[in-house]
Amino acid sequence: MDQEIINKYNVSTPRYTSYPPANYFEAMTGDDFVRDIERSNEAKNNHISFYIHMPFCRRLCHYCGCNSYPMADEQTVDNYLKALHREIDMVASHLAPNRRISQIHYGGGSPTAMPTARLKELNDHLLSLFPTIERPEIAIECHPGFLTERQWQELLDCRFNRFSIGVQDTRADVLKAVNRQQPEIPLSDIFAILRSQDVSINMDFLFGLPLQTPESFAQSVAIARELRPDRLVTFSYGHVPWVFPRQKILEKMGLPAPDEKNRMFTLAAQTLEQAGYHQLGMDHFVLPTDELYQARQQKLLRRNFQGYCTLRTTGQVYAFGVSGISQLDSAYAQNGKDIAAYIQTILDGKMYVAKGYRLSDSQRVVREVVEALMCNYHVDFGAVARHLGLPDAEAVKRCCNYQPDKLLDMQADGIINLDGDAITLTDERSPFVRNVAAALDPMMCNTTRQFSKPI
Repeated sequence: MDQEIINKYNVSTPRYTSYPPANYFEAMTGDDFVRDIERSNEAKNNHISFYIHMPFCRRLCHYCGCNSYPMADEQTVDNYLKALHREIDMVASHLAPNRRISQIHYGGGSPTAMPTARLKELNDHLLSLFPTIERPEIAIECHPGFLTERQWQELLDCRFNRFSIGVQDTRADVLKAVNRQQPEIPLSDIFAILRSQDVSINMDFLFGLPLQTPESFAQSVAIARELRPDRLVTFSYGHVPWVFPRQKILEKMGLPAPDEKNRMFTLAAQTLEQAGYHQLGMDHFVLPTDELYQARQQKLLRRNFQGYCTLRTTGQVYAFGVSGISQLDSAYAQNGKDIAAYIQTILDGKMYVAKGYRLSDSQRVVREVVEALMCNYHVDFGAVARHLGLPDAEAVKRCCNYQPDKLLDMQADGIINLDGDAITLTDERSPFVRNVAAALDPMMCNTTRQFSKPI
């Protein structure tokens, strides 16, 4: 990629995990959230996606941009789990009983820091409340640094069918530099255990860390490639020390320059594509048999806070635990971040909502456009209009910050192709899809909010 183009577009830009991004959220009450939950029963998409946030980690990694906390004492953990069960029942009481569960996802923190028996209790609770679609996705993020062979076996008994293994890098010196524990048992042994049952395996990597080079990162990905995971994700490290001060530690060791990060991703992508993987969105690589790839081919890939999904599995997200974000048809709601306050509030029978956002009709249109770009690297304004029941493509453009001159400039720079009422990224591995989405986002006009950079 031309250095001039990198310099021009490598600017503060939202990741667009949601639209609007979470740093636009405003104060919201528990009563507001209950009304939004009840309203969500009337939405066209009525599948249920449950998210459970486990905030505890046995060791905090310096790069972490999640809401994570050091492992608490046994009593606090026990009370947190009790509060989760109580919150689940509180939310479920407002959901229509005929709705179906399409996804369950555990994130953190390190969900696998919890006793596996307690994870099984939570899954059993959730799955007892509503029927499921055929083959629902029940996923958990796993830290391999503290899991023994026996614990991996126990996780299989908890009814999980997708495991996301947070490898980040295979080099010991890189992991030590970022304060991450190396896997307890070899990755090949983990795969042998999980492959004994019909489950899907993801491997997550992070590039842009101290001591990484393009060649070393490609080698780490090559090692993982030989294990043949169903999906492999190469996340770009987002340096936002004004949000997570512990990231400042990494500045002292030195972070790769943007052009080096771009080469890291490019070499890793080439390594995976040579092995038959296909890229999805900004950072996912999947085998051609994966349903995400099939959805991408039809330009029907979707995305929520849990990651990419298909129309089959996508659902409105109801989140439990500290900092969890519920992602409903017309609103977002985020729980507060204080663990003690969460426990007390929930056990008192009240919602622990701190902030959220209620979308206007025009913002729901922009959300559709942004999601199409971020997932499929393509948006057809006419198709969006037909999907949302709007008169024509121009009605969609009026909701967006549609500026032909700005888009023509991006086309001249080789970022996009314009074809009538459609925009297509010229390179499906371009990190600048975020910039294209931002160019259409009215909320980015004259904003002073800070975001990470694409590279």
